[in-house]
Amino acid sequence: MLRTALRWALRLLIAAALLEAALLVAWRFAPPVSTLMLARWATLRSVEREWRPLSQIAPALAAAVVASEDARFCRHGGVDWTELRAVVEEGLEDGPTRGASTITMQTVKNVLLWPSRSFLRKGLEIPLALVADPLWSKRRTMEIYLNVAEWGEGVFGAEAAARRHFGKSAAQLSVREAALLAAALPNPIERVAGRPTARHRARAAVIERRMRAGGGLDCLRAP
Repeated sequence: MLRTALRWALRLLIAAALLEAALLVAWRFAPPVSTLMLARWATLRSVEREWRPLSQIAPALAAAVVASEDARFCRHGGVDWTELRAVVEEGLEDGPTRGASTITMQTVKNVLLWPSRSFLRKGLEIPLALVADPLWSKRRTMEIYLNVAEWGEGVFGAEAAARRHFGKSAAQLSVREAALLAAALPNPIERVAGRPTARHRARAAVIERRMRAGGGLDCLRAP
């Protein structure tokens, strides 16, 4: 019995790995949906999302999410080992206080994994991000991320977020509006980009300063 159970468990793991690999390849070309979007559809809840290529999203939004979440986005290979090591050392000393997810890791989580936090999910994010980074390219990773990120109840992607919160297309977002959207991402249900609290505005101001101080995003240039 145990041997049979182990054999079936191994088969399931192999099948899951093959499915993830197939999806990684498919999402290189096709517009993906997130697992949160699938969950909403499965429970008959609405989803707002209009896919837009990166060329039709204001460059300020990509710059804002990099400044807010992943300053070394153009320099790491999907996993920021420097940041991850610092978080591990900090956790050993004082307990976990922050995450170390790169934009690549967040993107594979959004389109391939489940949303709840766990060591298992984090363990899967790392190898998937290492594969996705060269397979997708930085530009494609950012394009997917900005089209699947949640920016409100049932609101996914930059285009739907820009129209919901600012009444304009994603291509027309200003630097300030991009910073407000980036500042909302840690908790997009409670942090409403179109109606920011004082704390939200302060966070957006920090992101704007980082955007001005940061370097160019050459890795996002069209080939």
